[in-house]
Amino acid sequence: MNHSLSSRRRLLTGTAVVGVVALCATGAPAAFADAPAMATPALLAPYYTELDLTGDEQVTTADLDLASAALGTTATDADWAAIAGIDLDADLVITVADIAALSQRMVYDDGPFELVEASSLDMQAAMNAGVTTSVEITQDYIDRIAAYDRTIPAGATRALNSIITVNAAALQVAAAADAERAEHGMTSMLLGVPIALKDNYNTADMVTTGGCGCWNANQTSTDAFMVEGLRDAGAVILAKASLDEFAYGFASEFSSFQDPGSTLLVASPYDTTKTAGGSSGGTGAAIAANLSGIGFGTDTGGSIRVPSSYNQLVGIRPTVGLASRDGIIPLALSQDTGGPIARSVLDAAVALDAVVGVDPADTVTSRQAGLVPESYTSELSEASLEGARIGYLPSMVGSNSATSGLFAAARETLAAQGATLVELTAPTGFSAVLNEGSGSTNEFKHDLDIYVATHLSPAVESRTLQQVLDGGNFVTSRRSVYVQRNNVTDATYQAWAGPTGSHTTQLAAGKVLVTEFMDANDLDALIYPSTNTYGTIGTNMRLSPNTGMPSVTLPMGITGEGQSGSSVGVNLEWLGRDFSEGTLLGLAYDFEQATHYRTSPTMYPALP
Repeated sequence: MNHSLSSRRRLLTGTAVVGVVALCATGAPAAFADAPAMATPALLAPYYTELDLTGDEQVTTADLDLASAALGTTATDADWAAIAGIDLDADLVITVADIAALSQRMVYDDGPFELVEASSLDMQAAMNAGVTTSVEITQDYIDRIAAYDRTIPAGATRALNSIITVNAAALQVAAAADAERAEHGMTSMLLGVPIALKDNYNTADMVTTGGCGCWNANQTSTDAFMVEGLRDAGAVILAKASLDEFAYGFASEFSSFQDPGSTLLVASPYDTTKTAGGSSGGTGAAIAANLSGIGFGTDTGGSIRVPSSYNQLVGIRPTVGLASRDGIIPLALSQDTGGPIARSVLDAAVALDAVVGVDPADTVTSRQAGLVPESYTSELSEASLEGARIGYLPSMVGSNSATSGLFAAARETLAAQGATLVELTAPTGFSAVLNEGSGSTNEFKHDLDIYVATHLSPAVESRTLQQVLDGGNFVTSRRSVYVQRNNVTDATYQAWAGPTGSHTTQLAAGKVLVTEFMDANDLDALIYPSTNTYGTIGTNMRLSPNTGMPSVTLPMGITGEGQSGSSVGVNLEWLGRDFSEGTLLGLAYDFEQATHYRTSPTMYPALP
């Protein structure tokens, strides 16, 4: 069994105090030390920003220079107030020890860089130090995709099949990110970080197939709104990840670029006899196997959270209205939302920062005005659980002994971290919330027609569900599903998802009920297991989409053995009030730092 991963950050430390003082005198590599002040602050967790002396929202050699100039300053000196914050040992004098401690807050690591399990922070620290570049990191991920994605490595029984398309422009974009860093420093925590997108996000430099061979030619002229945000942050859009065709279910079976009638299935990198989950299974498998830095999926009824739980990842299903769906192939817009899938809470928070925003093309995003923090990383603290009230419903734990045992252990950890655990009884009407169905049947045809009219490339011939059926280039085992959806009338759609439709009404009622339930019990979050090992638990996946409220899922522990010494596990899910992603991420971060449950799949090691 793999040992749990601990933090591998080797930020510049004060173990060699002479080295710290020498750095102040001689400077760091130009990409970091000589960069002018940034026009846009790099958004980081408070640990990396709170001791900033120069106003650029990060600790750099410029701050060390100021601290070095203040050596010997005491609390009785006139300029003490300006420098007192770095007196970390509280001895009322600025010493070399204080400068050494300050240097630990730099995003800078001149030690060896390891790509496997590297976080965005690890990448930034190594790139800032000149140890590696975005071009090198991007090429390394491209090499890993070539080596591992469509092959069967030792110990596995089938290929991952997690990637549909690799971006031919990725290295060019990475080179531009390196040039940006050389001229302006680290302008974003995503600068030069490779991203894998579920292949239902529009990208102007790669086709968007939705997992269907019928749309192999869908080269859109624009990016999805969320993709624009990632590009603006300097991220490298590395690849398009596979998915269950048109985001239908949890199997992650797709027909893109396969012969008509043929399909591929996505495998979990921990046990390739199992599915990676879905519908964002390609993203889940790719991120877990370290084929990209951070990933993005979409979630209508569990499609971010299931692959996250099956593959020991952090997933965010945001509040419906936090991230625009424009430019994403829809499944059911009443519940669709896009969000990050990552190997750590920090990476998920950094990624979420880049994709939020009000978009006139998706009017539901107007709800977020005034409710989005400057950065979700500002909530990440190892003290977040202290004083928090966390509720849980025994009815949502399920009967699986491994899962229930981990859930009990998680409650003990939360209590040890200072949280109050509140066992609750479901309120009247709660079962109606959980039992409300997905909109994927009654909404798909209507919502897909909107996408076709606004985004689908003119080169695509199959422009209606009927034409998809007639063409035969799809997952043919889904024929009856597509026939059913194609037969949905506008009257059925309106009765379901119209302004006064039954589904619309129930979703609104569910939001009110669960919010009032949390308010009445003074809760910061509700928790429950996301899934069992490679299997769902009752209707747990329905709570977030059937209320529109946000949820965050992260590893809860190991349940057993996978293939070739890998470990398999399950996730803990946190549900909060609308637009409380910051609170949820802070709580999850505290739990993550106390446990470090994620393990790396053994069959996909570092390349020679």
